[in-house]
Amino acid sequence: MNKPFRPIRGLPCDTALRERAKRVIPGGMWGHMNAKALPQGYPQFFSRARGTRIWDADGNEYVDFMCAFGPMILGYGDEDVNAAANEQRERFDVANGPGAVMVDLAELLVETVPSADWAMFSKNGTDATTCCVMIARAAAGRKKILVAQGAYHGATPWCTPWPGGVTPEDRAHLIPYTYNDLDSLEIAVEKAGGDLAGILVSAFRHDARHDQEMPTQTFADAVRAHCTRTGAALMLDDVRAGFRLDLGGSWERMGVRPDLAAYSKALGNGYSIAAVTGADRLREAAQKVFVTGSFWCGAEAMAAAIATIRKLHAIDAVAHMTSLGDRFRNGLAEQAARYGVGIRQTGPVQMPLLLFDGDVEFERGNLFTVTALQHGVYLHPWHNMFLSAVHSEADIDFALQGTERAFEAVAREYA
Repeated sequence: MNKPFRPIRGLPCDTALRERAKRVIPGGMWGHMNAKALPQGYPQFFSRARGTRIWDADGNEYVDFMCAFGPMILGYGDEDVNAAANEQRERFDVANGPGAVMVDLAELLVETVPSADWAMFSKNGTDATTCCVMIARAAAGRKKILVAQGAYHGATPWCTPWPGGVTPEDRAHLIPYTYNDLDSLEIAVEKAGGDLAGILVSAFRHDARHDQEMPTQTFADAVRAHCTRTGAALMLDDVRAGFRLDLGGSWERMGVRPDLAAYSKALGNGYSIAAVTGADRLREAAQKVFVTGSFWCGAEAMAAAIATIRKLHAIDAVAHMTSLGDRFRNGLAEQAARYGVGIRQTGPVQMPLLLFDGDVEFERGNLFTVTALQHGVYLHPWHNMFLSAVHSEADIDFALQGTERAFEAVAREYA
């Protein structure tokens, strides 16, 4: 994509759709994709997507670095994934029971994820994290769950970040700790006492609007040790990071294996599917909880997940995303230094986050990302972004042309 810089056209179609939506949808939109949370100029509605590119409802084209907030690890409309899904759909998707494809997918996950002896399936990340918590409690016969302060684990009463519709009782047995802080973890474990059912950890600290933190080895080891000592379950929420850092699980390279792990987002490359994987010692407990959904055994998404995992293996996707992530991060660092703009790039390069020094209200970040948007590059001002296995060097270089103009705008405005 080597198009010249051009300002995006106006958004009359998007504006009209927003007005229509307000009349039939509360607020016009809900949840994490609500464009009201973004600076003016971001579209709410899109018309199509292919590969690494998306087009808004007004026809403006962008190289996308959000990947639908993570699911599109092989890019939009991957032909191999779609072919597998289509073939399965021609037979059936939802019936009175699952297809053989469910067993195939479970076997593939057990083969791919070293910590997994079994797998169960659902539809969204919240489903998977909630199942993990239920299984941990069923296994231990205890109530308390440790969760990192500010971490996102889904959108149901026990974990949603917004207080509306939530009662204190929904979270009565959650105990907070600070990610990567051994002292706070120790205090939380002591507070739980003999009622500790599990410790829930994110693959890394990816709280919105904050610098990301990779887990330290000492922190990961401490979580594992506390769980082993107390008989609690180490639950890894790999919904966001799964398959981008390591196909075997995001903590695999540290040598720390969870008892339960939650996956979704990238698992089906855009098809709605989630999974819980677990160790043998929790197999019986997994049979004691009643979790289900009308579409949880959808065979089409399971076929898509099998095709996704196989292709990620075949193309060495993690290495590719890491290489391209390094190229992007290095290019951004060079530009920021050249314009004298202080930035912080944190987290894994496959899931980059760029924040500006002293930018408490995200004014610099807003200007930066809107300017990049005007030059055909879709970034996010305060949420971690996502690279896919089909981003190319040309995509990165095109994006760096847009961010060049964006840094120029920030330096000019905040000189």
